[in-house]
Amino acid sequence: MRTSYTEEDKYIRAKKKVDNLKGFYYNLLSYCLVIPFLIFINLMTAPNYLWFWWPMFGWGIGIAFHAFGVFNHKIGLGKDWEEKKIREFMDNDKNKF
Repeated sequence: MRTSYTEEDKYIRAKKKVDNLKGFYYNLLSYCLVIPFLIFINLMTAPNYLWFWWPMFGWGIGIAFHAFGVFNHKIGLGKDWEEKKIREFMDNDKNKF
């Protein structure tokens, strides 16, 4: 069964996706800035024990789950893949004739 969305519904859904994507990129940027700083602190204060691996690993797992939550529709053949492909082929055929 196919659901029709109003333009406002489409806008709200698109805005939510953009907000999720922006949140992921902010998380990734924070990771890329903080982890090197933690490595520096670790190596300057206690080079015999490399504790920076723990936050790097933990936060990295969090980023991986965040990425999966944001990009899951693009990994493999997600739930909307078939419908998107059908629309794409229909649009291509429409443009040919």
